[in-house]
Amino acid sequence: MQAETLYASAYSPDPRSAVDVLAFVLTPAGAFATGGDEEELAAVTELLGEAKCEAIRRWYDLRSPVIEN
Repeated sequence: MQAETLYASAYSPDPRSAVDVLAFVLTPAGAFATGGDEEELAAVTELLGEAKCEAIRRWYDLRSPVIEN
């Protein structure tokens, strides 16, 4: 069984952009779990939690000056 593409876009968020990172972080998990299945929503929520934390960490790292010894 092959997955159906529901939406496609050439848009690629900029990890240096506070707006892009904030938009991703504030997007509810339901937007990524369109099936409506509670099990799918729980799995997506778990994965997104990690991904959102990583997006914030990367944004912060890109904004912070590099400290050299």
